[in-house]
Amino acid sequence: MTGSRTSSLRGRDFLREADFTVEELTALLDLAAQLKRERADGAEVQRLRGKAIALVFEKASTRTRSAFEVAAFHQGALATTLDPASSHIGSKETAADTARVLDRMYDAIQYRGYAQSTVEELAAHSSVPVYNGLTDEWHPTQMLADFLTMREHSGKPFSDTAYAYLGDARSNMGNSMLVMGAIMGCDVRICAPRELWPEEEVQQIAGERAAESGAQLVITEDPGEALPGADFVETDVWVSLGEPADVWEERISLLRPYRVDATTLELTGNPRVKFLHCLPAFHDARTEVGSRVATETGLVDGLEVAHEVFESPASVVFDEAENRLHTIKALMVATLS
Repeated sequence: MTGSRTSSLRGRDFLREADFTVEELTALLDLAAQLKRERADGAEVQRLRGKAIALVFEKASTRTRSAFEVAAFHQGALATTLDPASSHIGSKETAADTARVLDRMYDAIQYRGYAQSTVEELAAHSSVPVYNGLTDEWHPTQMLADFLTMREHSGKPFSDTAYAYLGDARSNMGNSMLVMGAIMGCDVRICAPRELWPEEEVQQIAGERAAESGAQLVITEDPGEALPGADFVETDVWVSLGEPADVWEERISLLRPYRVDATTLELTGNPRVKFLHCLPAFHDARTEVGSRVATETGLVDGLEVAHEVFESPASVVFDEAENRLHTIKALMVATLS
């Protein structure tokens, strides 16, 4: 698997899903499944010995940072984390200059931050692979984990897999869920208020890829249209990292009808439906933000997802979180080994 099927990925950047073919993305998922089995069997081979990866974070991270660092360790590579306190990117040094420094020392660069233009600038000025760990526009490494999780829990080809994404769809997750599903040939339902639909440019990219794959795409305001027959229901936080506090009241009011609770899952008509969330999730009031939201809104049992759903047998969010490790490991192996 680390040979011919992933050979086209060697040395490539991973900035957004639309840059790749269905065959290339499938090869990454297959490699991730192989590496996951090897790890479980105690038979993992270190393919990245002597490699070094720079992890640049403008946004805080739990899963992305952990996945990259542990994946590098498992594969015999060094990972250096550069957060806002230890990096000058954006404040004293441009992304272009940062890239030209890091690519003299590292074999790959990961960036997690705000503008897609920043990660693209890093890639344009770097001779080594650059990975998008998250920007405001796209979340491609999360898509690898989500699609591996869906494949594990459905046992069906993606052409027979239906999923509904509810909530703020004018976001990195909404954009990526729409475009990745279009590439992979899925039955994709994006359900959100019209004001929070993906931008027209993103819809156009998805439409073009769906024409190639045979994917079915629906963008609707009506959960009753989006949910029936869905194999998976996914949501994300309603207010993204870095957005100002005054957005909360308006966004919560707009998105209350799209909250994922037991009734939401019942509307799928599928007793085997699974719930996905890229995390962190505001599913109770036991965090600083969760407590404040509960006090201000009365939603004490969760914001975008009800606690009963988050902790239910339908929830596969921690399988999904673990799969960040295996898919990111596959990405590094495919592009560097």
